[in-house]
Amino acid sequence: MKSSNPALGRIPSGQGHATWNQGAAQNAPSSGQLQDMYAQPSYAPPGYQAPSRYMTIDDVVTKTGITLLVTILSAAATWLLLEPEQSMPLAIGAVLVGFVLGLVIAFKTITNPAAILAYAAIEGVFLGAISEVFELIYPGIVIQAIIGTMGVFVGMLVVYKTGAIRVTPRLQRWVIGAGIGVLVLMLVNLVAGFFTEGGLGLREGGPLAIGFSLLVIGIAAFFLLLDFDMIDQAIRRGAPENFAWYSAFGLLVTLVWLYLEILRLLSYFRE
Repeated sequence: MKSSNPALGRIPSGQGHATWNQGAAQNAPSSGQLQDMYAQPSYAPPGYQAPSRYMTIDDVVTKTGITLLVTILSAAATWLLLEPEQSMPLAIGAVLVGFVLGLVIAFKTITNPAAILAYAAIEGVFLGAISEVFELIYPGIVIQAIIGTMGVFVGMLVVYKTGAIRVTPRLQRWVIGAGIGVLVLMLVNLVAGFFTEGGLGLREGGPLAIGFSLLVIGIAAFFLLLDFDMIDQAIRRGAPENFAWYSAFGLLVTLVWLYLEILRLLSYFRE
């Protein structure tokens, strides 16, 4: 029976309803599209374009592995090809270039793999040169420092994954503040060294120097927690795939810092 109401007259019949259901089923998003919709940021600014693929933990592991491999190969080549008397001048030059490039990458959040790998190669040159100097004075110290660095890395990863220490905004502020304080002390010690032999005594190998190195190693270890948390947050917020290179850069910076401080601490005990 037809209704004289024009609105009710547009209600589809059973056949039309079935046709509509079929069309809706055909236009339903796939599981991959649903995953992309779920992973994209909750707020997107005007003109935002979703990345072709979001970052995963596999991306971070792969990019970090490549970055560390470039660093190790560069360090090994420097060690094998460099004469011991050339080590310190090259180490100073490499650390200055690496420092400038690292600041640019950090402040501009550069995710270009060429820039990250160039930084890794420069850091490898620095590590190879400085490690050769330490190994010449204290045989066997380099392998001990490498084992110590990897031990701290694995230990902090376990601590983070088990939730034994939770990365909260308050903890982040404390760790960053402690890191800045340590850097300021290092600079003051360096400047004081120009006027007084040994400066403040933070790098002279005595009990104060050992305590200071242990403090720095502890802070560097907590910076690993911040790196792990940054990677976790980036994955949850739908960071683009290329951000994995920046994550690898952050881990490399912390690992290099940790290795150098462990190397220095071991040299104090050797003395």
